[in-house]
Amino acid sequence: AHAPHGYITDKDRYLNRLKRIEGQARGISKMVDEEKYCIDILTQISALTSALQAVAVGLLDDHLKHCVLDAARMEGDQAEQKIKEAS
Repeated sequence: AHAPHGYITDKDRYLNRLKRIEGQARGISKMVDEEKYCIDILTQISALTSALQAVAVGLLDDHLKHCVLDAARMEGDQAEQKIKEAS
């Protein structure tokens, strides 16, 4: 049987963060459409990038603590494959 992904316990939190990120991206698009000042747009892009990086780091942490750790406990090539995926 396939074990649930490591992020499953925080799924709602991830989805809420991603919805906020989606809203930020739409806001940036609107800023470009409305020809807002370049630096203001770049500031929002920087915030969006940071938000995406935070989600990515959280998912990677969950992957290492759950998927990789579970694979390391098993015999075979699964652990090595999971570590390569994370790299």
